[in-house]
Amino acid sequence: MKSGEAPWPGAALGFGLGLALLTGGLITGCGQDDTKDGAGPRDVARTGADSPSPSATPPEDLCTRIVTYWSREVLAGDTYGDYQSMGLSGRQYEIVMKVVDAARAEKKSKGEPAADRLIDRETRAGCQELYRDGTPSGGPSQ
Repeated sequence: MKSGEAPWPGAALGFGLGLALLTGGLITGCGQDDTKDGAGPRDVARTGADSPSPSATPPEDLCTRIVTYWSREVLAGDTYGDYQSMGLSGRQYEIVMKVVDAARAEKKSKGEPAADRLIDRETRAGCQELYRDGTPSGGPSQ
């Protein structure tokens, strides 16, 4: 085989044909307007038309979900760790500890369902207070 020759007859032709088909498909697809309102692909990407945007969950709701989860886990004795291993900020962790202390006392005196209701109520209140003025400042652990 000479330098520059394909290892088998027709390989260069096959490669060239494949490249041409691929390039041709890309080129012909670029200018097509297949949106239903006549907006080009760039317009759709820029405006978000044709794709609903996810709704943003308020930070106090996210806080309530994660603090409620960890409060129940800690109360059940299934886990205990530092705030970082739980994915919490330092202030969210403080809410967990406060809620769990109150829930333990509630569980002893009134039972588990009462403790669950307390967790729901107190985590909501704690997280609303934490995010009352927007996102807390004071560093990444706050």
